[in-house]
Amino acid sequence: MRLLKQNVLLRLVNSYIVDSPQPANITYLWNFGSLLATCLIIQILTGAFLAMHYCPSVEMAFNSVEHIMRDVNNGWLIRYVHANTASFFFIFVYAHVARGLYYGSYQSPRVLVWSIGVIILVLMMAKSFLGYVLPYGQMSLWGATVITNLLSAIPVFGQDLVELIWGGFSVSNATLNRFFSLHYLLPFVLAALAVAHLLALHVHGSGNPNGVNANADRMPMHPYFIYKDLVTIFAFFLALSVIVFFYPNLLGHSDNYIPADPMVTPASIVPEWYLLPFYAILRSIPNKLLGVIAMFASLLILLILPLTDISRIRGNQFRPGMKIAFFAFIGIFLILMFLGSQHPEYPYVEIGQVATALYFAWFLAFIPIIGLIENTLLDLNDKNNKEVSK
Repeated sequence: MRLLKQNVLLRLVNSYIVDSPQPANITYLWNFGSLLATCLIIQILTGAFLAMHYCPSVEMAFNSVEHIMRDVNNGWLIRYVHANTASFFFIFVYAHVARGLYYGSYQSPRVLVWSIGVIILVLMMAKSFLGYVLPYGQMSLWGATVITNLLSAIPVFGQDLVELIWGGFSVSNATLNRFFSLHYLLPFVLAALAVAHLLALHVHGSGNPNGVNANADRMPMHPYFIYKDLVTIFAFFLALSVIVFFYPNLLGHSDNYIPADPMVTPASIVPEWYLLPFYAILRSIPNKLLGVIAMFASLLILLILPLTDISRIRGNQFRPGMKIAFFAFIGIFLILMFLGSQHPEYPYVEIGQVATALYFAWFLAFIPIIGLIENTLLDLNDKNNKEVSK
């Protein structure tokens, strides 16, 4: 323990992981950060091993993945762990964001922590899309074609931008090479942002379920919260093992086991499940450019929460109105996820338009209106108390 405080580098580890004071009342909902760090480490390690055998070319990509699955020792295990950990990564990050929304983790003084987290979320989605293209099955090819082609909606230089990304006039060897290079490098950028996220968090410390200042009741990270984190990490390993060994393709798409064929269009082109809500928002708007703007805005709108939430009460623990609004938002998100998996036809398109409008209204109208009502009621209560005391 003395070594941890004497060495320059280990002193940082000690400050952030061992002696870091945490609010005594934080629950298991605060464990998603450690779970996400675990997922990132697994993805970097398994991705490095997969890259040793992958060939980023339209002729060899699909066969190289099959070679990993069939011929490389334990290659099937590495690939299934990599693919399914990506799904767990998004389960945990959505839960992490939901916990932040519920307990007001975006409010001052943690605005920087929240902003870096939103950037990490956007980068994760870009990285996962790039990785989904690499096996070069039917859904990989057509998913890449559809999603990259959306950029052609940008006025003036949109088509040139698409051809720059493709490296030609369609998805080709150049496209796979670029996607592979970016997919390999972005996790390290993600790791750097995760460190910045942790550094920003360390300035003011974690919040707590009550939303009050917890400086008077804090406990060191080790051993209390380290062991608590290990409970959920081992539970994650158990769940991941069950999926990998018994249901490895549960969260994947069967069409991706068909080699990519540019002459045959799949009946329904859908991205991975974790991108479905934003794909539904994209499809719900008839105008292509407005649909692309809405899709990106549905993510970046998280950045304006510190401005639109004007309530003087932190979190939803003591806010019944916001509790109802929060669970309504979760319902809207799940509806959008379902709609993204359906064919763009009646009534799914119409329901998607309503759900999209409610999604944006939650950030731009519901949150500020509820906050204004709560602040007004607090002021009236204070005024009544002062009159009674007189």
